[in-house]
Amino acid sequence: MPEPLPTVCILAGGLGTRLGETVRDTPKPLLEVAGEPFLIHQLRLLSSHGAREAVLCVGYLGELIEQRIGPEQFGISLRYSYDGPTPIGTLGAVRKAAPLLGDRFLVLYGDTYLRINYGDVSTAWIASGLPAVMTVLRNEGRWDTSNATFDGTLVTRYDKRGPDPSMHWIDYGLGGLSREAIDLVEDRTPDLADLYHQLSLIDRLMGYQAFARFYEIGTPGSLAEANRFLATVRPDASHSEGGGSG
Repeated sequence: MPEPLPTVCILAGGLGTRLGETVRDTPKPLLEVAGEPFLIHQLRLLSSHGAREAVLCVGYLGELIEQRIGPEQFGISLRYSYDGPTPIGTLGAVRKAAPLLGDRFLVLYGDTYLRINYGDVSTAWIASGLPAVMTVLRNEGRWDTSNATFDGTLVTRYDKRGPDPSMHWIDYGLGGLSREAIDLVEDRTPDLADLYHQLSLIDRLMGYQAFARFYEIGTPGSLAEANRFLATVRPDASHSEGGGSG
């Protein structure tokens, strides 16, 4: 049995605008993928890596997510934090959920399936003493626009809004934050991307290398890819691959 992970914050409040009519009546985490709501696949994977507590930050049609998923899945106790009637951004959602998250927590998006050893990421991050961690994948423009530089230990620059050709890595989608990290930016800063950017500029963002490609459901094409992949995954399989900070 793996060691318990820190509380996992799952950002599941996005509108999913790139999916069009697909999400008109169904929030993106509940879209059927390989016969089940995508979030079920994600929670099963997290459970296999030792997740015991998670907070779902929900917005658009969030009440449907809570009704369908409930207070527990695969041994994970689930709590819900509602963004409210107006969008508050990814960092705004984390801040609103902060009372439920503790001093250190993992954070990931509710539309990504990440094949990495979550426990190893958490252990390495805590040992580093740094306030935040970002998992990164050597991308070279393959899956999306590369947006980070990584020296084997630190993400030395992360800029989702202004990437340049010197960047060969991409944010893999799993991070970790402490309250200390969140306090390093102004309260009105809305998005996690801005926090990670600031942390990278002051050498306070640990990097952890992922090796297996990620799957996500943000566009019709990527949704189809995720469906094909998850149809091959046994329900009891974690399907993770290794990684490292160096």
